[in-house]
Amino acid sequence: MSEKELEAQNPKLFRIRHSLAHIMAQAVQKLRPGTKLGFGPAIEDGFYYDFILPEPITDTDFKDIENEMKNIIKQKQEFSHEDLGIDEALKKINEMGEPYKAEYAGELIKKNNLKELRFYQNGDFVDMCEGPHVDKTDDIPHNCFKLRSVAGAYWRGDSDNEMMTRIYAWAFESKEDLMTHQRRWEEAQKRDHKKLGKELELFHIDEEVGKGLPLWLPNGTILRTELEKYMKELEYKAGFYEVATPHLTHTSLYHKTGHLPYYEEHMYPFMKIADADGHTAEEYCLKPMNCPHHHKIFSSRLRSYRELPLRLAEYGQVYRYEDHGSLSGLLRVRGMCMNDGHIYCTEEQIEEEFLSVMEMHKTLYATMGIRDYHMRFSTWDPEDPKGKNKYVNNPAAWEKSQNMILKAMEKSGLPFKEGKGEAAFYGPKIDFQFRTVTGREETASTNQLDFAVPERLNLHYKGADGGEHHPYIIHRAPAGTHERFIAFLIEHFGGAFPTWMAPVQVKVVTVSEKFNDYGEKIAKILRDDFIRAEFDNSGESLGKKVRTATKMKIPNVLVIGDNEVQNESITLRRYGIEEQKTMPFKEFHGWLKDEIKNRVLNEHVLQR
Repeated sequence: MSEKELEAQNPKLFRIRHSLAHIMAQAVQKLRPGTKLGFGPAIEDGFYYDFILPEPITDTDFKDIENEMKNIIKQKQEFSHEDLGIDEALKKINEMGEPYKAEYAGELIKKNNLKELRFYQNGDFVDMCEGPHVDKTDDIPHNCFKLRSVAGAYWRGDSDNEMMTRIYAWAFESKEDLMTHQRRWEEAQKRDHKKLGKELELFHIDEEVGKGLPLWLPNGTILRTELEKYMKELEYKAGFYEVATPHLTHTSLYHKTGHLPYYEEHMYPFMKIADADGHTAEEYCLKPMNCPHHHKIFSSRLRSYRELPLRLAEYGQVYRYEDHGSLSGLLRVRGMCMNDGHIYCTEEQIEEEFLSVMEMHKTLYATMGIRDYHMRFSTWDPEDPKGKNKYVNNPAAWEKSQNMILKAMEKSGLPFKEGKGEAAFYGPKIDFQFRTVTGREETASTNQLDFAVPERLNLHYKGADGGEHHPYIIHRAPAGTHERFIAFLIEHFGGAFPTWMAPVQVKVVTVSEKFNDYGEKIAKILRDDFIRAEFDNSGESLGKKVRTATKMKIPNVLVIGDNEVQNESITLRRYGIEEQKTMPFKEFHGWLKDEIKNRVLNEHVLQR
């Protein structure tokens, strides 16, 4: 969420957080003389500031920094500002001895043709800043903030730049709000997908394979397979045709579509193939998206209007060279498998197709028990000074397509917010925003309307009038990528997946080894029915076996003893439920098959 959005959402809290960022920078510069400043924005749960420090800061220094911040608050320092002409502003920044501020100021002036810059001062601390801030430092409750963590961050997010020290802090309107958030955050850490990914053996990232290139372990691969299987069922019912495309292509295709000017900096280096004379004959790239390949499938022959809408879907592997500093577990990777789909349709079909895609999203999220989400309607901004290079220059098409999407969104009844200036370069889009267990907002999936690329790639269909017409394209990815969506699901379920999705659906344990034959028999019956059942033959005590299964969050543990063998029954222990239940094995077998087939959610796990 941008600072403007945060300010609009809660102006008072934004001023507190923004002011505290200045106060923290002031405190750090006092405790570490010679510290240079980077950026210090307000964020969703507080603020941060980036520094170049003369000596390191760790979390053991947080208490001293917090005490100095509280001292500044007690001083009742006033926040005042002045606007200076460019020459005077640059002179002031140089006098401040802030080289990073000077670099950024020069860029702002050049990009936005600024005539002046604003500076805020509280006490003897001065910062180049647009504001706003509280009137005085003691307008901020002294116990409403807490320094949270320290991390490395490249200046401007560019790995070619110097590494800075970033200090994160929480800040709220009251101590009570702060404590509530801290408790929630501590609980969320237990659900962190990187932590659970290791504990549950879901994925691994190896330096020798490459940063941002996850290796899916057997348990994690099952999650991918089950998610893909479910999405393919939804897509089949919705009339999609499954396709498969190569991992690389001629770069000329991306020049044609117009993607390269926008994506080249986030693509892997191109592969140049030389001819016999050593001259470059061909140039290939790893695909950063599947769209152009699907468009080529559409254009493999001239389609009739009677074939539209044509719906193509693929779980396609793509590669994007994301900045090193932005990589984070499965949330931000460089190799990803995307739940991609493209609908080629006439103008008259757009609304119905868009609504159908929205329904697919709703069905998916309901199955997963995901309820805390909203839509973000991203539009173009004709007044954006960078708009000429950022968007396809066709104002009439923008207005027309945005109105069509707006009409469909209003008809859907789903909540949405507008994000002006956040559209794709070829058309407006709808992003599905999730609130994670940490309270962070993330984009999980997207729908986009494309009016530009069909013309660029000369895509046509034969209309009822006998003439050739450009189709519209709806880009959709309800499950986003395997990597990001499964990261959400790991945290959402806390690693305790519903039975249909769980890597191990049933663990069979026996009271003693003399019951192993029966335990192995029922595990085999389940496996022969394609149920992921395992028999624990570790030789450990019953208690140890059950604890091991519980630690791995296996949804169903079958306990086998003398009574179970005699009665051909099982005693079922469900993850998250204290009460055990004994029943005939045949009854359990039938019940379990129904639970898997119907993809039952297991609400008791979500409520933990």
